[in-house]
Amino acid sequence: MNANELRDKSADQLKDQLADLKKEAFNLRFQQATGQMESTARMRQVRRDVARVKTILNQKAAAAAGN
Repeated sequence: MNANELRDKSADQLKDQLADLKKEAFNLRFQQATGQMESTARMRQVRRDVARVKTILNQKAAAAAGN
């Protein structure tokens, strides 16, 4: 996903997506601990997606507070 796609979404949609990404990150950490992880690159991708969603949420909150 890229930042432009995220900017088109509402804050509620972003919060839902953030929750889903955090669940996926938890599951990936669990897989890594038990030795069942197939794609280690997915962890990095999910972690960056979480950061991207949080950044867009903060930008939206700052824009709302500034107006």
